[in-house]
Amino acid sequence: MAQLSDDCFAFGGKLMSVDESVALIAERVAPVVETETLGLDEADGRILAGDVVAPINLPSFDNSAVDGYAVRHADLNADAETVLPVRGRVAAGAGASDAFEGGTAVRIFTGAPMPEGTDTVFMQEDVQTEDRQVRLPSGLKRGANRRLTGEDVQKGARVLQGGRRLAPQDIGLIAGLGLTTVAVRRRVKVAVFSTGNELVSPGEPLRPAALYDSNRFVLAALLRRLGAEVTDLGILHDDPAVVARALGDAASGHDLILTSGGVSTGEEDHVKAAVEHAGSLVFWRLAIKPGRPVAMGLVDGTPLVGLPGNPVAVFVTFANVVRPLVQRLGGGDIERIMAMPVRAGFRYKKKEGRREYVRVSLVASADGGIEARKHPREGAGIITSLTETDGLGELAEPLTRVEPGDTIGFYPYAVLR
Repeated sequence: MAQLSDDCFAFGGKLMSVDESVALIAERVAPVVETETLGLDEADGRILAGDVVAPINLPSFDNSAVDGYAVRHADLNADAETVLPVRGRVAAGAGASDAFEGGTAVRIFTGAPMPEGTDTVFMQEDVQTEDRQVRLPSGLKRGANRRLTGEDVQKGARVLQGGRRLAPQDIGLIAGLGLTTVAVRRRVKVAVFSTGNELVSPGEPLRPAALYDSNRFVLAALLRRLGAEVTDLGILHDDPAVVARALGDAASGHDLILTSGGVSTGEEDHVKAAVEHAGSLVFWRLAIKPGRPVAMGLVDGTPLVGLPGNPVAVFVTFANVVRPLVQRLGGGDIERIMAMPVRAGFRYKKKEGRREYVRVSLVASADGGIEARKHPREGAGIITSLTETDGLGELAEPLTRVEPGDTIGFYPYAVLR
């Protein structure tokens, strides 16, 4: 089980910036150490436990990159076309049927091995053939349209570094090297709770003054997209003893406890007291909007993150804090997501020193550019502001005002989940 030291969250004074929080996670969080070996059909999205080293050259032989005619470049006229007799034919998957004769051309196909002695391939659409001869234009460089042994990967080279989250193209590379299995870190195990007497689970009767719980389902879906193994532990009512007992039970067998709601400073926000009873907690007040009340702590050595209760704040703080934490716990690299520069199509005032995220849609402007337009409702409880927009507009800490035409950062939802 991944564990943290008790001083991991020791940070007081001013609000912590988002960048400081991620740096602290990268420095202090220890990843899971257990690994498993999977077949390639199961490995997509998993974290590499160690480097992948090429057991062979890729490609393992010189071959043609096109359908055409293989020749020896020394047989070509430098300033005029060359006419050569065609001797032999080599298809992909087969060797040359006859030894190469100098002063001739060999019909060859994409992926076929280069006959020994040839070094250049003419594309079939660039030549003329007649009476078992081929007319070759001048000017083609030596080695054209030939793929050399190991030009993609050299035997013994590290092709993928441990800590990488495997993508389909990585699986293809591993398969291309002839490997059938790969060692990966085990999945991060996360316990997910929601807190609040006002919440009921979907499917249950909606009593007066109650709300259906959406946060738990958003968090579980986001976690699974990161490859985590999720345990849904339901809703915790606002009772410090109940919350403390549940958190203590969840610490055993999980690498992370994730809650939403109950982390502010109100009289009915009991997560702080419960975690202090079951472990230790230092509030981690982030300089971020929406989502400032984010709590981090330890319960029996297991990290806990308490997110705000409003759905938009949950989404924003997950993307900025939980996502890198899960990546780190899983043994992966903390992926730095680059914001796309877009043009603001709105006015906005903000507090200096705080990073703010607004929900925006991208539209084509009259001059052909791309413009970000802010959702008309800003409330952190407006779930439809996430479903009716394309992503988050990021307003950096130094900004105090945004005017139409200003450049802001944009994160599509697709890269945040």
